[in-house]
Formats: sequence, structure tokens, C-alpha cells
Amino acid sequence: MGEFRCSSILKTMKSKCRVWWPAHLSPTTQPQSSTFLFGWFVTSSSSSSASVPLEVIVAFLIDEAAFSSIGSDLEGILHKINKRMPTSLQNRCGLSMLGYCSASSSSNGHLGQQFEQIISEDTVGHQICGCHKVDGSLEHYKDFTKSDSIQLVCGSYIRTSRKLGWIPKLHHIHWNEQVVSNLDLHIVIYGTPRFGRHHFSLGTQHSSDHAKKISRKPEWVEGLNQKKPVLDLDTVILATNCAAAATSFFEEQVSPHRPSHFYVHIFKFITLIWQLLAVFVASVSTSVYIVLQLLHFLISYGLESFIYVTLHNLFPHTSRNIRVRCCQILYWPIFLHTNDSRSGSCVEYAEKASQRRHSMWLSVVIDILLGNLFGLTLLTHANSACLTILTFTGDVTNNWWLISCARLMGNPAGFKLNTELAGVLGTLSLNAIQFWSTVLGSMRFLFIFFIKGLAISGVIFGITTPAALTLDMITISTTHISTLHWLISLIYSRQIQATTALWRLFRGQKWNPLRERLDSYDYTVEQHIVGSLLFTPLLLVLPTTSAFYMSFTIMYTTIGFILMIIEVAISVIHATPYTKIFLWLLRPSRFPCGIWFQIFSVDLKESVGSDVLVSSLHSYSYTLGELVKPHFSYLRSAVSRSSISSSVYGVFSGRSLSSRLYKLPVAPGAGVDGKMPWMWIPLKEYWMLCYDAVFACNPAKC
Repeated sequence: MGEFRCSSILKTMKSKCRVWWPAHLSPTTQPQSSTFLFGWFVTSSSSSSASVPLEVIVAFLIDEAAFSSIGSDLEGILHKINKRMPTSLQNRCGLSMLGYCSASSSSNGHLGQQFEQIISEDTVGHQICGCHKVDGSLEHYKDFTKSDSIQLVCGSYIRTSRKLGWIPKLHHIHWNEQVVSNLDLHIVIYGTPRFGRHHFSLGTQHSSDHAKKISRKPEWVEGLNQKKPVLDLDTVILATNCAAAATSFFEEQVSPHRPSHFYVHIFKFITLIWQLLAVFVASVSTSVYIVLQLLHFLISYGLESFIYVTLHNLFPHTSRNIRVRCCQILYWPIFLHTNDSRSGSCVEYAEKASQRRHSMWLSVVIDILLGNLFGLTLLTHANSACLTILTFTGDVTNNWWLISCARLMGNPAGFKLNTELAGVLGTLSLNAIQFWSTVLGSMRFLFIFFIKGLAISGVIFGITTPAALTLDMITISTTHISTLHWLISLIYSRQIQATTALWRLFRGQKWNPLRERLDSYDYTVEQHIVGSLLFTPLLLVLPTTSAFYMSFTIMYTTIGFILMIIEVAISVIHATPYTKIFLWLLRPSRFPCGIWFQIFSVDLKESVGSDVLVSSLHSYSYTLGELVKPHFSYLRSAVSRSSISSSVYGVFSGRSLSSRLYKLPVAPGAGVDGKMPWMWIPLKEYWMLCYDAVFACNPAKC
């Protein structure tokens, strides 16, 4: 058996203590060697209460020989490690030596006699401890930690089960020169978080949803939830996520790893290959950087020219998407390069930093791969695609738009329309559609070049660029429909407004625009006569105007819906977190969203006068839907109930539909947005930035 000694809080009453014990430190056989334990003590401001447990997070242990070789350097080593820990953990607690575990060859497997020798009473009846007599090497450590009220905790290893192995059990605690041996001990066994495997994170999503499904919470429960929690689990979880880094940093300080000559040559060879790759990537990126800066200079020089303004107005989606892609190409070394040296000290921070670093370039790669797939396929079938599109557009023009306008000039669906007004509106619509169809038909020979240019742009820039170009071309080719819809909606809205105003005249009311309400008003006889003369013809021609308006509104809304689908597809391609999806498919435990405890039934044969609860720490993981849902929240805000209701009201009131109905903002998953400034730095600095960004990913450095 053995003794477990570490620093902690103590009281004369029954106190609580929670020990967070790494699973890999639980031996399957009885420990035979003496070890020192290192980790963190976490206490809250209310730790003077016996109901508040002391949190003891064990990170690693070393044997007695290694501890003796360190000697007086222990304080400096711990100070260096604490400086590399996250700032939030430094402000709350620091890495320290928790205790000493000395192996004992007790034959009966009990610790009663041993602790009777350790704990005794002085001449005035106070309880004192002789733990310092077990090993004199603790005295030096206590010398430079004597300012802390936490001094020493003593305990033992206990045999629980084959699955759990040997775990620690505290016997008594020292605090402010007091000794308490009556403890409520909770031992939490956790798997040490490792980068690329798993880590812990607090979250109440699963538990809160489950509680809501079971029953409605009483008001007093809601009041408890609003209170500040006593337990500092945030710091505890942060410390567990830093346990692996603390172990690695300590090994670097104490016994630096020296690989064999064979591995040294392998690492040198990998480093050389990676240096050549970094030089190649940096050179190619710098060449692209020069081309982009030259094009940007030429465009900026002609920024106020008529050609630039016209092209920007005709192709707004394409210009915005190309700018986003150029910014992604310019900013990729900045996103890939990281200067946060403390992100590696916490697994959770390292995971998030890695996802941020690789999100942008992976999004660009996926976009370009899809663009190559689309572009090469379209180039192979360019002629057939051109013929199919021209045939489809011709059928839509002749069999839908022209026939619909011709039917409106008669009696559509049995409705009797005003013949003269229907003839004027129908003739105007037919002439506009026929004229625009003739203009587009005269340029059919250029359409094959547009199809090939669309395919080439997909191969070079990715699939979002041809999608944006298609969006702009559909908008240009349907300009006549948009113009006719705007004209007829203008007539219809003015007619509706006039009819409504005349109806108020007959009711003796008038709209007050300042107070936005209807006020009573006394109209004159002449006003009533003029209103009666205007109201009758407006009301009689209203069905004719409404028929044309609804027909062109259906056409315009159909085109807008198609444009909205393309815009949403572009935005989804930018916003999709490909890095998270790939990592989740490989290992869902890298995305925790809460913790839970598995309680073990432990039958203790030792009677040491304290209660023991043994549990194992586990974490929930996000589902794939929960993981990607926050990245598409902007879609829900873009298409809200208010926008839908305003669109419906605009349709029936005759107001033009907003052109922003299908223009979504650039998705945040694109890495950059259209508002990010154009980057300009000297060529040498940009080359070095690209080189450092690629070389920082050298696997031989890990």
C-alpha cells in the first residue's frame, strides 16, 4: 500500500474533496515505487464552507529518483510551466506539487497502523501530523510554498476493481495548521485530453433539453439557475484540458527527449522536403500576388470610368464573388500562420485554433474541386448544353410569356376585361418581349463562348464564380420582364392608392401621415362629385390592371425564386464548415458539448473513516446537425417572418418586390467578407509570410 500526500484545505468538521485522477495513472497492480504528484488546486471564494469541495486535479507524477535529480530547480521549472499556461488558468490557480505517494509493503493491506503513527496529539491536546517525517525532501518544497495556507494532504491507494485499478484515497487534510481526517471524497477518473482525440467542455444543451421534455421546471428551480454557481467547474475543465501540455512541458524541462541518430536523419530529411515545399508554395503564391496586385491597380486606375461602372452594375454578384476569392488568396498565409504560443497549452484552445487555421483554405479547395468537376463536365458537353439552354429559353418565351400576354388581351378564365386597356397593355408587353427576344436571338452565336467561359471560370476560380456569373446573366436576360413588372406594378399601385383615397372620401375620412391614423374630415360637395366621377372608371378598369399585374408578378417572382436558389447555393458553399464536418466524421469526440459522470459501485474493504464516491468523467458530443446549424443562422435571419409578411403585403398592395429579396450577405464561413480591405505588403514580406505559414505545418516539428 502507499501514502498519498498533497496540499489542500482542511477543517475540523466533515469536509468535501474531489480528486480528478487521470485514468492512465491507475495501475492494475499494487504500486511498489514512490512517486510525487503534480497538478492544480482549485478553490472558490466560498471554500470556507464544508459544502464546497476542494478540487484536486492531478496531471502527472514522477518517481523519487527524478524528483531528487531536480532538487532546487523545481520552483523554477513550475514557474516556467505556469507562464506557458492559459492566462485564465494562471489567474485562478497554478501548477504545483500535490503530494507524495510512498509505496508500503504492508502485509494485511490496511493502513490503520501506519496512520496511527503519523497522526498524534501534542501536549495541549491538539492533533498534529508527522507526515514530514516520511520523507525529508518535502521540507524544501514546503519552504517556498509556506505562504500558501494549503500545506499537505495524506492518503492511500485503494483497490477498487479490475476495471478501475488502484486509485487514491485521502486520509486527512492540512489547512491552517489544522488536521481533518473525516472526509467526503469524490474521485473522478478522467481520460487525459489529447489533441486530435478528445477534450472536455461544459455545456447544458443536452441536459436542459432533456429536462424540458420531461416536465416544466418550477419557479424555484429557475431561481436556483440564476444564482452564481459555487463550484468552479470552468477552471477544473480548463485544468484537465491542460494536463497533457503540463506533462509535456515538464518532461521537456526535466528530461528532454533525444531521438536516435536514425530518427534525427529522418526528421532532417522531412524538414528539408518541407522547406522545398514551402519555397515552392511561397513562390507560386507570390506570383499570383503580383498578378492580383497588377489587376487591382489597373481596376483602381479606371475605377471612375464608364466601362468599370457599367460592368460593376451589370455583374454585381460576379464582382463581389471574385473579390472574395481574391481576398481569400491574399489572406490565406495570415489565417494559416498563428502566433498564439499558448493555444498549444490547452487542448480545447488548440482544437479551435486548428479549425480556424484550416477552415479558409479547405473551403477554397472544396470550391475549386467542385468548380473543376463542373467546368470539365461543361466543357465536354458544351455544344449540347448550349443547344438545350437555347431551346428551353425559346420555349419559355413562346409558350409561356407570349401566349400569356395574348390570353390577357381576351377573356382570361372567363373574366370580362376592359378591351381597350387590355389591348394597350397586351400590345406593349408583346412588343417588349418580342423586341428583347430578337436582340438576344441575334447574339446566339456568342452563347457557346459564354458557356466555355463559364466552364473555364469554374476550373480557375471555383464553382461559386460561374454560379454568380449565371445569376447575373439571368438577371440581364430577363430585364424586359423586370421592366414590364415595374411599369405595371406602378400603374396598379397608383390605381389602388387612388381607389382607397376616394373610398375614404365617401366615408368622410382622411389619412393623417404625421400621426399615421385616419381622421374625420368634412369634404365639400364639389370634392364628392369629382371623387364619384373618378372612382367609377378606376374601379371598372381595376380587374384588367390586376390581371396583367398578377401575371407579370408570377413571372417576376418565379425568376426571383430561381435567383434566390442560386444565391443560397453560393452562400451555403461559402458557409459550410468543411473542417468541422471532416473532423466530426473521423472523431466526434473532438466536439464536446457537455459532461456527465458514470457512478461506479465500489466495495471498499478498508475502513479509514471517510466516505468515497468513485465516478468516471465522460462528455457529450455534438450531432452533425447541431455542429453546422450555427453557421447557417444568417439564412434564417435573412428570410424572417417580417420579410415574408412585407413581401406578401407588397404583392397585394402593388409595391415592387425588393431586389434584396434574394441577395444574401457573404457567408461568414468564407473566411473573409466583401468589406475586408485589400491587402498590400512588400513582396519579400509576403513571400516570407507564405513560407513561414507552410513551414509551420511541418510534421517533423510535432
